Amino acid sequence: DYINSVSETVSAWNESQKPTDIERVVLALNALNADITNIGGKNLAAMIYNHPDLTSGSNELIYALMALDESKTEIPSDAKWSRESMIEELLKFQTDSGSFGLNIGSGVSVDTTAMALQALAVYKDNEKVSAAINSALDYLKKCAGAEYDFGSPEADAQVLMALTALDINPIDADGLGTEYSNTISAILAYKTEYGFAHTMGGSTNNMATVQAMQGLIAYKNY
Repeated sequence: DYINSVSETVSAWNESQKPTDIERVVLALNALNADITNIGGKNLAAMIYNHPDLTSGSNELIYALMALDESKTEIPSDAKWSRESMIEELLKFQTDSGSFGLNIGSGVSVDTTAMALQALAVYKDNEKVSAAINSALDYLKKCAGAEYDFGSPEADAQVLMALTALDINPIDADGLGTEYSNTISAILAYKTEYGFAHTMGGSTNNMATVQAMQGLIAYKNY
């Protein structure tokens, strides 16, 4: 039903469609083992690697890499974007502090930095990417609270997903935690009766619940 619904929606999309709309749909379709090259008659992979506006923000590049790597998409040589060019552009969003921003030089946050690490993890053997990853991890270590809480379950979950993507054990010192206090226990501190709250002691929040579950499942898979 979801694929049918998406097919109907994307059939009206053109090259001006917001990149993150395409990329997040592709991530969902990848999880369903759908053919992203033919959804509603659209080649969603091509819409990403030929998109005219991938550099409008770091999210666009982060999700583009994730979407294409999850589907193991082969990018043709005549595409507007290659993986190398997307990585090069994404690294421009990293500041001297090691953090990544939504825009170049601004909008830095734990969440965005952790998301960038998830996208770059596949390329950690690249010397330039490896240096960027190490710098970003140093930034995250400085941002960690006393209980390795980064201020919300969403931020905690993004950090947890970044660590597991990088094959770093989150209960080790290098993984921003210990056996007894870590990003996992930080997420669980936000648990409510039905899910997770955005703030400590708050009511159940949809986004907090979704991202907390993503983080916990990433750790379970790890």
